[in-house]
Amino acid sequence: MEKRDEVIVNKEFNRESLAEFDGLDGKPAYIARDGAVYDVSGSKLWQNGEHMKRHHAGLDLSADFSAAPHGPEVLERVLRLGTMREESPAEAAEPRIPAWLNELLARYPLMVRHPHPMLVHFPIAFMFAVPLFSLLALLTSNASYETTAFHCLGAGLLFTPLTITTGFFTWWLNYHARLSHPIKMKIIGSALLMLLILILFAWRFVAPDILFAGGGWGIVYLLLLLALIPVASVVGWFGASLTFPTAVKK
Repeated sequence: MEKRDEVIVNKEFNRESLAEFDGLDGKPAYIARDGAVYDVSGSKLWQNGEHMKRHHAGLDLSADFSAAPHGPEVLERVLRLGTMREESPAEAAEPRIPAWLNELLARYPLMVRHPHPMLVHFPIAFMFAVPLFSLLALLTSNASYETTAFHCLGAGLLFTPLTITTGFFTWWLNYHARLSHPIKMKIIGSALLMLLILILFAWRFVAPDILFAGGGWGIVYLLLLLALIPVASVVGWFGASLTFPTAVKK
């Protein structure tokens, strides 16, 4: 493929001027890397200023490239518009995140991307286990299965808030708190899941025999238990779509 990494404008940008070209509402999509600014507007991989539902135009993506599965050679396919203006000491002293957090992330780089992915599997697994053990309890009339379901519900009550908290942290740190469709669905789904867990845990706590009670309330309780599976699945699916897009345009 012919290289296009030539300067056609030689314009100087700073953080504020670069941010104007975020690819939204028909605007061009520019990104910066290692002091150079590139126009990625013509790339199908940067539709609406977004790449792989993770990276956004209008920003300096130098750090992101260090963790990308490809090298900087991909930028040879797009036009280089100019350079980033070197920041003054005063500007450099105004990071996007607090200095103490910068130091913490530099010391423990695991926290940059991994806290949320490490935790997210726990509530999903527990929310599948709760209705499955409950159904086993009903089919076998074995109360120990129902007790296990309640313990899994308690574990979900513990891990889900931690997972939601780390999710918001990852969204703010790595996605610049941009409210994309998958993020909206994750927020709505997570709130609904947390509400379901709280209702079910409190209900089971005050009425230990509710699953075996039969009648209308027993059925409602069982239906709410079964609802945990689709709600957790939707949250997990939209979370996975951020990392593994289902329709990558070429």
